[in-house]
Amino acid sequence: MIVEARGSPFIGVETTTTYLCSHLLLVTLTRAQLDMGACCSKDGERGESMEDEMDGKGYEVAEEVDVQNGDDGAIVWFQGYSGFTSMFTQKGMKGINQDAMTVWENFTGEKDTYFCGVFDGHGESGHNVARHVRNVLPSKLSSEYRLSQFNGFNHSDVDADDGDENDDSSDDTKDSHENDDNQNQFLTSWRSSIINSFKEIDEELSRDSTIDCLCSGTTAVTIVKQGDHLIIANLGDSRAVLGTRGQKKRLVPVQLTVDMKPNLPCEAERIKNCKGRIFSMQQEPEVFRMWMPDENCPGLAMSRAFGDFCLKEHGLISIPEVSYRKLTDRDEFVVLATDGVWDVLRNNEVVKIVASARKRSIAAKLVVDSAVEAWRVKYPSSKVDDCAVICFFLKDPPLLTKSRSEAPRDRMNHSELAASSTRTTRSEGGHESVNGTVTEHSSEEWSALEGVSRVNSLVATLPRFADVLSQQK
Repeated sequence: MIVEARGSPFIGVETTTTYLCSHLLLVTLTRAQLDMGACCSKDGERGESMEDEMDGKGYEVAEEVDVQNGDDGAIVWFQGYSGFTSMFTQKGMKGINQDAMTVWENFTGEKDTYFCGVFDGHGESGHNVARHVRNVLPSKLSSEYRLSQFNGFNHSDVDADDGDENDDSSDDTKDSHENDDNQNQFLTSWRSSIINSFKEIDEELSRDSTIDCLCSGTTAVTIVKQGDHLIIANLGDSRAVLGTRGQKKRLVPVQLTVDMKPNLPCEAERIKNCKGRIFSMQQEPEVFRMWMPDENCPGLAMSRAFGDFCLKEHGLISIPEVSYRKLTDRDEFVVLATDGVWDVLRNNEVVKIVASARKRSIAAKLVVDSAVEAWRVKYPSSKVDDCAVICFFLKDPPLLTKSRSEAPRDRMNHSELAASSTRTTRSEGGHESVNGTVTEHSSEEWSALEGVSRVNSLVATLPRFADVLSQQK
């Protein structure tokens, strides 16, 4: 049964904000520069294009791209598309859009290094938390990683030649062990930098009086691609899914993250040890939430997040799960998206939608449009959730005529934006683990939620559940 409580506390409130404030220079790039053709080769699997299904529905491709300069020569994207990325977000029907996203090209000042991140805010100030983390996390992580390089680890060691192919088997075995050691060292360096960055940002939020984070916070799912190495970090219930070629070169999904829900055994043990409570409500028995020891709030539907300091002493943590994957020629793209997508679309559906795009530039919007339609069909009485999607393509675009790096350079520096950022108002499954990476057969998904419409925090809607919650004490 769909109940009113699954709507947002912002329903009925008219609130507007200026995207990225007024400082961001809007750069318009032509189709000739950015439309790169389909992301995957034709293999008989694609069938009718999603574009065909969208015809006649008012579908238009966005022509504008928000881009600016980042630290160490990085190019920062907040919406739109480039040769390797497609980004799109859409406000749901619950109030202000609390989703945020970013892509950094030439991350850490190195070519062929990318950072992608999607953030899903929740609570009254969730949009401010999500945008703040989006603006400061990449810079902090870049600084942390470069510091680790200075202290003795150089990722170029990982990319060293694997050895002469004419060496005997013993030399091959030695090279294999050395490569494994280098990959572990690579992961260790990035994991340390990521965890330190997440921890510092959460501590800064706890001291920031301009953002109310007591019962507001955000998820974060990020990837760093450096050559053929992929580092994944996950905090909360946003998700990363890889589209790769399986048997007979069919495109299949591989879930790279686990949705961090309070009822997962390892998460539940920590929460209970910290006196936090976990239970679902009668109206939505499939959605487990975190509650304070002696108060029926805030009802958080995840076990890890930035902010939400009312729960930080009761089992909620801001330490991300960090994993590694060595990319191969079979891997086509990675999709990062908030739960507004994953609550109504399965991994294999999203992968097929992205593969169906005739142009990379529209892939993310196709996913969002499909998610919105799925919300309306599956849950007609529920309010559509916010959606944010990044499609990151792992292979060179087939018709690249001009690099993203050649885009106009008269952009505001990212550090200036981070300083002014968004802190202006408050109104506003068979699975296997390889170095921590979750892999998935297309028939199963690691999620504590299967297509359920709900909000991530009930702190502003608790009066509606006073009778139900009192029975759970």
